[in-house]
Amino acid sequence: MQSKSLRTLTAILTISVPLLLTALFTLLGATFSYPEILRMPTVQVLERFQAGGSGLIAIWYAMTLTTALFIPLILLIHLQLAPGDGAPYMHLATGFGVISGVVQILGFIRWPFLVPYLARVYFDATASQATRDAAVLAFQVFNQYAGVGVGEHLGYLFTGLWTIFVAIALLKSGRFPAWLAWTGLCLAAGVLAGMLEPAGVAWAGMVNFIAFTLWAFWLAAFGVALLRIRA
Repeated sequence: MQSKSLRTLTAILTISVPLLLTALFTLLGATFSYPEILRMPTVQVLERFQAGGSGLIAIWYAMTLTTALFIPLILLIHLQLAPGDGAPYMHLATGFGVISGVVQILGFIRWPFLVPYLARVYFDATASQATRDAAVLAFQVFNQYAGVGVGEHLGYLFTGLWTIFVAIALLKSGRFPAWLAWTGLCLAAGVLAGMLEPAGVAWAGMVNFIAFTLWAFWLAAFGVALLRIRA
């Protein structure tokens, strides 16, 4: 009974967490033009953020907390897939998955804490031009390091690796439909393609966006499959 309850809990979180993250991402796209806004001049980004007020900060905070939920979710998925033939793959998957959750939190957390401060500094009526220039530079540096480098590049890498090894574990377990595993492998390739965008590969960003969107629904489908299997 305890095993069944744990499997049910894992399934519910596997369905709800990625769908909640997708809803928040969609909300940011509608209210903040994210992620397209990152390609705009920094002053426009700060201006849009300042205009968003406390509501936008709350959405970003919810985005960060929802991303943090992936870490316990990854550990719960490990408990479901580690027993049996998929065990060696799940040990690797879980390590990569936890790292993925951590680096994505580090990437997102600048939005509810650092960016509001920079926007206030920039639009302070008493701020000098040197202060405004410093705020712009700080945003660009953190965006490149915490956003592009840590949150996106490393996030894509470790999310892709986690998905690959989970997909292999699904195949080895024999309890899940094969299409679920093969779909996971395909989506992992799409997520990993996002690592090529900083190198100037034009199509990489769009492929990554599509793959990450479908990846959330793939996770939800895995949760449904968990509900359907027998102990």
